[in-house]
Amino acid sequence: MKSLRVMTIIITLFTSIIILSAQEYERGPLNVTVYNSDLGVIKDVRKIDLKKGISNIKITDVAERIDPTSVHIKFKGTVIEQNYQYDLVSLTKILEKYIDNDITLMSDKNIIKGKLLSTGNIVLRKEDGSLLMLPKIDDYQIAVGALPEGLITKPTLVWTLESDVSGKQDVEITYQTSGLNWHTEYVALLNDNDTKMDLKAWVSINNNTGATYKDAHLKLVAGDINRVQRYIPEAVMTKADSYGGAEREEQFKEKSFFEYHIYNLQRPTTIADNETKQISLFDVNDIKVTKKYIYRSGNYYNNSKVAVMVEFENKKENNLGIPMPQGKARLYKSDGESVEFIGEDMIDHTPKDEKIKLKVGDAFDIVVEDVEKDYKSISDKIHEHLYEIKIKNRKTENIVVEVERYLGYNWEILESSLDYEKKDAQNIIFKVPVEKEKEKVLTFKIRYKDRTSD
Repeated sequence: MKSLRVMTIIITLFTSIIILSAQEYERGPLNVTVYNSDLGVIKDVRKIDLKKGISNIKITDVAERIDPTSVHIKFKGTVIEQNYQYDLVSLTKILEKYIDNDITLMSDKNIIKGKLLSTGNIVLRKEDGSLLMLPKIDDYQIAVGALPEGLITKPTLVWTLESDVSGKQDVEITYQTSGLNWHTEYVALLNDNDTKMDLKAWVSINNNTGATYKDAHLKLVAGDINRVQRYIPEAVMTKADSYGGAEREEQFKEKSFFEYHIYNLQRPTTIADNETKQISLFDVNDIKVTKKYIYRSGNYYNNSKVAVMVEFENKKENNLGIPMPQGKARLYKSDGESVEFIGEDMIDHTPKDEKIKLKVGDAFDIVVEDVEKDYKSISDKIHEHLYEIKIKNRKTENIVVEVERYLGYNWEILESSLDYEKKDAQNIIFKVPVEKEKEKVLTFKIRYKDRTSD
């Protein structure tokens, strides 16, 4: 079938085909609600002149990836029947419907007519009954008499309606579609001493539904909604073109809705098919942050890497205090000459007044040696471990490394060189100060008891 893709097809449309095209109706308000789970809800209002009684209407410019079972129509009357037609025109489908019918192959040298018997490699039965097989037809054009019945150029919703009144009325069409998604991307710029940052949030909307939504009222829903999973044939996705640009002022208004948050864009926007649209969500300066060095020890955590974290509070007094939707945060900092990328992490859906922690990367100049120095079996059910964690600070500044130690259950700290705080039933935290270009050793002894030893 590869050769079929490079051919053109000439189709003569009969007048009767015109009745297959859908009517054009005056557009009303268009509302697009996008969820961050490959889901969009479209509410489309059309002004349609309906006669009282039975009428048929067709709407073409709907999403190709529509869920036809989700379609709802609201008007002054009753829906008798609803259909979704999606058998779209293509070269392959036209030829398949022309099997056992006459077609014409044309080239610069000759014209071949015959009855089509196969579309894989073209096989024709000529007028004299002989068969012509053409494994390659790159030099030919194919002509057929008419568009086969049942094929359409656009996905079409078709209704049989019974209207209660005659005249123009607003008909509201609502449906769900896959191929719409949105996510947030954050850009953070740390100051020279890592105590404050500027944070810019962008909303990226991806439209691969097969439809364009012109001058739409856009809503974005943040939150984890539950959806019933069902098999949906995989659609062909095309790469979206990315572009940005937005005003400095905030363009979205946020409000709580059920257990989610909705962001309403305060102006109409056009969401083109096969497009990634970026819109500014907010732009905040002078957010207080704390840089932390975290080393996780114990169980499967043991390694020599010390994580560098940036922590901040999503509070009004910290210039934030807004629900922050899930998204990737990219962190930058100036080296005195230019702004450089220093790391990235994910922000989960985070309500106001909560802390946010971002891992920037692993410290280059901090090295940890984490070893078990001694082990004693006091009895079959009681045993003791002596651990030593040596932290080497090769930086030119004093630091504090938070050592998070996983202990498990039924533990007791018998002795330690530094105080600790209990994080939860299985973890403790040591805050280890290490002077610049020096080393610090943390030691602690743990006793474990089997649950049956009491």
